[in-house]
This record gives sequence, structure tokens and C-alpha cells, in this order.
Amino acid sequence: MTDIAGDPIESLRQLVDEAESIVAFTGAGISTESGIPDFRSPGGIWTKYRPIDFRDFMASEEMRIESWRRKFATDQVMRQAAPNLGHRALAELARRGKLSCVITQNVDGLHQASGLDAGQVIELHGNATYAACLDCGKRHELEPIRVYFEATGTPPPCSACDGILKTATISFGQAMPEAEMRRAQVETLACDLFLAIGSSLVVYPAAGFPMLAKQNGAGLVILNRDATDQDELADLVLHREIGPTLGAVVRVN
Repeated sequence: MTDIAGDPIESLRQLVDEAESIVAFTGAGISTESGIPDFRSPGGIWTKYRPIDFRDFMASEEMRIESWRRKFATDQVMRQAAPNLGHRALAELARRGKLSCVITQNVDGLHQASGLDAGQVIELHGNATYAACLDCGKRHELEPIRVYFEATGTPPPCSACDGILKTATISFGQAMPEAEMRRAQVETLACDLFLAIGSSLVVYPAAGFPMLAKQNGAGLVILNRDATDQDELADLVLHREIGPTLGAVVRVN
């Protein structure tokens, strides 16, 4: 890790000011400041429920019903969450033409809600704010599914093809989205500054992007509350709260 002397906020601001093309890679840490628990943390979904494997979801109607039951039982927190200062700071960097995209492990849609153009958000793990048909791909909003489920105890079939509906997220046992992974790689190789924000950097293949950026000559900054295994690779590491830090760097509130 390169030692950048002085105030870490000023050091990060200097790196951002000097960069021409920034990619931000965000994990659960940026959204916990909006009240969304990390899946793995105490109180997170995985501490209450064993994840349902995609193969079980496809093979069993009982598992599909249980998956939707869990979704609606835990969805209120996500529906009420709003973008925080960290999300808004990244959106401001995009507005200034500094940030080319956000590669995110999150499924909450808060980057888009912050004002960031949806075309600039690469969702590696999908999006939990809507559903999609696994057969024809048609998008379905959640509220009609919720009404049907509460009335019948089962999720509705796709209105277009009678296929199986699932939240538009990547489940255990489900392949990573190839187009998004390819685009994330292209963007990573094109940037000159890579900001890894709020990620423990332990979930691969996604956690390989910071290393790829560094190996390709980009500056690497890690902003996370806790230490990561990639801290030693970074040019600057900040173990701080994300929203206040990015807000101070970008000068938004």
C-alpha cells in the first residue's frame, strides 16, 4: 500500500480530482448506512433463514412458495430505505463526468434511486425491487405479486407465458449474469481510479475486480469500515463511515 501523506480525506479528494475515469465497486457497507442489514451480519437475512438454492427453487413448488414468503416478510426494510450520502456522492461524481459506472454487489436499487442513471449501474447480483420471469424474461412489479400471494398463498405465473416468477436477483446455485460480468471487466480495465466501497472483498468472482484494476495500472482506493484482505494492494485505505467520507470528499450533503 502506497503511503499518501496527510489527511486521508484530502488524499482521496486529490485522487478523485486527478482521475479521468472512475469506477466505483460497492458492497453491503454502503447500504447498511441506509438501514439495510448486511446479509451476513447479525440481524441479516442469512442469520434467520438458510438460503434457498436456485436448483431447489426450480424443482419444488414448496420452495418457491417459501422463497416468496420470506421476500414479503422481510421486504419492508428495503422498501422504506432511501439513498444515503454515499449514494448521492457517487451520483454527483457521475453528474460531473468523473464516474463512468458503479459495479455493485447490492440488490436494493439505491444507486438508481440516488439519481444515478440506470445505464451506469452494473448489478452483479441482480435487483430485489422487482421480479422477472425465468422463462421469457418479462419484468414484473412486486405489488401485484404480493396481492396475489396474500390472497392465494402462491405466487402468480407470468402474465405473458405462464412461466415461473422470481425476484430478479442471483441466488445460490444460479450462474452470474454473463453480460454484466463482461461489462464490469471492460469498465474496470478502462478506468484510471477504482474505488472499492463497503465490500469485504471476499465474494468471488466479483471481488477480483479491484485486483484487476490495480494490475492494469489504475489507482486503487478501499473505503470500508473493516480491514479487507486486499488492503495491502491499495494506494489508499480508509476505515471510516462511507457516507460522511464520500460526502466530505465530493462536498455534498
